[in-house]
Amino acid sequence: MTTKRSVLILGGYGAVGREAALALAERPGTKVIVAGRNPAQARPIPGVTSVRVDAADPADLAASLNGVTTVLMCAETGNASVARTCLERGIGYVDVSASPDVLAAIEELDDLATARGATAALSVGLVPGVSNLLARVVAERSPGNGLDIGVLLGSGERHGSAAIAWTLDGLGTLNGSWTMTFPEPYGARTVHRFPFSDQYTLPRTIAVPSARTGLCLDSRLFTTMLAAARRPAIAGLLRRPRVRHLLLKTLEKVHLGSDGFAVTVTAGTARASFSGRSQSRATGRAAALLVRHLPQAKAGVHHIEHLVDPITFLTELAAEGFALDIDGRRHGE
Repeated sequence: MTTKRSVLILGGYGAVGREAALALAERPGTKVIVAGRNPAQARPIPGVTSVRVDAADPADLAASLNGVTTVLMCAETGNASVARTCLERGIGYVDVSASPDVLAAIEELDDLATARGATAALSVGLVPGVSNLLARVVAERSPGNGLDIGVLLGSGERHGSAAIAWTLDGLGTLNGSWTMTFPEPYGARTVHRFPFSDQYTLPRTIAVPSARTGLCLDSRLFTTMLAAARRPAIAGLLRRPRVRHLLLKTLEKVHLGSDGFAVTVTAGTARASFSGRSQSRATGRAAALLVRHLPQAKAGVHHIEHLVDPITFLTELAAEGFALDIDGRRHGE
């Protein structure tokens, strides 16, 4: 007899959470619950339950975990506290956060997770996540070389205010730019260093000498604006509350470009890319796929590149409408 699994998606009303819920609901034997502070915001998904949960309220969170086997965290609201609450109960935890400080705080729960026989999976999504797996592939093909990670995101895709605010906060925090070649139709683009967490964790998790991650947008105009926003004077202006508020509202309404994305990782002569449409869908589908792999994962706190075989996982993900290219060999689509 197979025990039915129950997955609670915190931050489940957003674009990533919804995509993960859709993917998980496609598979029989899994109860899917999307949760947030305002259930009215949730668009109905057949077979998926929507509930109100305030993850910042310990009692509310604890009550929501009754009968749950896995929690998928698609928000940044006290992640380490939520992870601790889950792991103390032996509940699996999966996090799509791209913030290095958030992931570092959860890494400190490794002893607790191991003692409870539970798994916390970090770096699960597109960047970090797919980028980590591509990095492991190229690092194994070209050992001893540093990693260059290029991320191209579609500026035409719709994003919520939280995602836009996170991007604004990252502008100007790191210096440096370089050229990366992305799959067609994008080609060579200038990327600007951006504080995605993969570049901080990968030198430890796969023992590469260095890693750097750069961001660009499919719209060359928006990429130019992105670069300009890194200048100290403009970055300071963007930190002013009134300017920040107006800019967030404007960016929520402006969609110049496509919804395409591409991630390319190189090390020496080795190259691997993953591309397609809708970064939110890619992140949600990657998270859902990892949730399905979690029962076989080892206990403890681990980044995705230590939990799955990278080529097997990426090939399975590519079969959902994405493209995987490793040293010129194309998979998926």
